[in-house]
Amino acid sequence: MSREPMPDPFSGQPDWAPRPPRPIVPMPAANVEDLRGRRLVVGFPGAGWRGDLRADDRIVQGSRTYVPAIPEQEWYRAESEQIEVFAPLVPIERVWVETLGSGPGSANVGHRDVIARLVSLDSPAVRTPMAAVDVDALSGRRIVQVVDGVERRDLRAVTEIHTNADGDICVRVATELEWYRWAWSGQAPKTLEVPVHLLWIE
Repeated sequence: MSREPMPDPFSGQPDWAPRPPRPIVPMPAANVEDLRGRRLVVGFPGAGWRGDLRADDRIVQGSRTYVPAIPEQEWYRAESEQIEVFAPLVPIERVWVETLGSGPGSANVGHRDVIARLVSLDSPAVRTPMAAVDVDALSGRRIVQVVDGVERRDLRAVTEIHTNADGDICVRVATELEWYRWAWSGQAPKTLEVPVHLLWIE
């Protein structure tokens, strides 16, 4: 008996466009062994979530376990300048760690109706990457650059989409360290001009 081949979700994708990067999948922090430096989401099921945080090593006080949740700007400053920063302690059951999914994200996110966007409030939602060319207001957004199937993360967009001197459609990006250093020191970041078709919003 012959079987029909499975459809390729990337069949409509141009040859020059890389496959999307993996999605961000939140995992309970209690299930993650090494927390230090990991990107966090904290909050209350049914209430809401907050991201742009980094973890330090878990702390046990009495019978409870806590995770120091440091705002990313402070975490980068502490790591770069080797200084101590204040970190609120969040009960570990209210902390999720951003992990990478096992396969690439959706090839064509585009416009989705409201029903398709509904999520459960029991845990933070999976973050599906979106092609940067399809997103308005890029400046400051978390970016993934994909080159030859390799994902380069911990980047921020510094400009909107523009045409460079060679006529290429690009976005300037910086490492997150450079992005946050710009905030605390006023020092303009070192940036890299990247063709927009290689960039995705995390």
